[in-house]
Amino acid sequence: MTPWIPDFAPRIPGLTVERLQAWLPTIITVAVVLVAVVVALVVTSRLLRRVAPRTHWYLIGFPLLRLRMRHSWRHLCLNADLTGTDRPTTGQLGPLLVKGRPIMPVLPLLTRIRPRSFGATAVILLHPGQVPEPFVNAAEAMAHAWQVHAVRVDARLRGRVRLTILTADPLTSPRAGAGGGAWTIEPPQRSAAVASDPQDAITKSVTAAVAVPADLAAEVGHREDGQRWAIDLATFPHWLITGATQSGKSTLINAAVARWASRPVALVGIDCKGGMELAPHAPRLSALATDRAEAADILAELVAETQRRMRLCRQHGARNIWQLPEPVRPVPVIVVVDELAELYLVASRADKDEALRATTHLLRLAQLGAALGVHVIVAGQRVGSDLGPGVTALRAQLAGRICLQVNDPETADMTLGDLYPDAVEAAQQIDPAVKGVAVTTAEHSGWIRARSVYLPPEHLAAVIAGTAHLAPVLPGLTPPERRE
Repeated sequence: MTPWIPDFAPRIPGLTVERLQAWLPTIITVAVVLVAVVVALVVTSRLLRRVAPRTHWYLIGFPLLRLRMRHSWRHLCLNADLTGTDRPTTGQLGPLLVKGRPIMPVLPLLTRIRPRSFGATAVILLHPGQVPEPFVNAAEAMAHAWQVHAVRVDARLRGRVRLTILTADPLTSPRAGAGGGAWTIEPPQRSAAVASDPQDAITKSVTAAVAVPADLAAEVGHREDGQRWAIDLATFPHWLITGATQSGKSTLINAAVARWASRPVALVGIDCKGGMELAPHAPRLSALATDRAEAADILAELVAETQRRMRLCRQHGARNIWQLPEPVRPVPVIVVVDELAELYLVASRADKDEALRATTHLLRLAQLGAALGVHVIVAGQRVGSDLGPGVTALRAQLAGRICLQVNDPETADMTLGDLYPDAVEAAQQIDPAVKGVAVTTAEHSGWIRARSVYLPPEHLAAVIAGTAHLAPVLPGLTPPERRE
């Protein structure tokens, strides 16, 4: 049978039917090979994405993303009005000034496109006269044009804009970045000497290790940019945590306490709901208040402790405890207050004086404790001005903010609105079905989304049991296990 020959073959100069018939098997073979190669690449890509997603991203995903970015950049800039001009748009015609649109728009330079585990980063160099606001507004357009999850725009650098490109949501997708992997907190092992004499263990734990500022950072999860999420008391001395029931607030506190438990720091708990939330931490706590009266007494003793530390710093000419010599440096104290509303709300006039005493001492700690090594972590389901006039004054001292999923807009605004108004909307969009996702303050990023790690109860119990001997005795405070 004579193979079919296209009728255009005789029309091509130098190409005859006989020559085409001779080449036809080779052409068919090459076509079959190309199809086989394409199919093999597709199958390999899908298999590689499933078994080694990070390798797939660096070998295939990022080159395709870079190609899309380069190909769509001109159309994106023209449609989103991101262009500049190298010619003036205003001219003088006699006594009149005439202004028009740039005739020859100049694209800003998209450069430094680098792969990251969570996606990519890039830098846009602005032309003279350009401002970052149009690029911030065009973030959603960039995400659609490049077919990625989101684009974060950092406009703090002069003359340039930094882009963080997220190919997927690291907080909800299994294809999380470097910080999205599971990590554990291993309980320290007791030594034989410590186990034989608990009282001697307390003394040794205070004198053997001296705290440094790095001990105040507790890694509690991962951020959406792929970095580890840490509650760093050296950066933000006091923190406000808000979140509705089942939002992950207790999980976040558990992760932070488990990290601090192995450090040379003192932990104090205030849980006016009968101690139900902080009871699992009791063996490692230097004091635990289970009602408002106990909370007022403990906070009063801590205020007295700050006065003693003031005198100590004054004697040594130090402005904070970290400038004190190590032999006299006091142990840092971290006060965890669970459910702030229980301290403020009163049911009768008899409770008013007690509530005022407790909240006043808490405010004093927040005002004085930063330089003296006394740090406050305040948590609550709801924080609003209706709790009392002292809530706003207390909030002003809490520079670190964490807002999980909340039930009312006022709590989100109270948590983030005074520092980052644009973060309030992001906090209200947190999916209640995804536990542990929060909007938090970050040292270099303004605000950022993050998710806390889940610590199983048995793991938390093991950490607390393994570090119980490290709980130092604070002046005027009785550890929970020594109460009669």
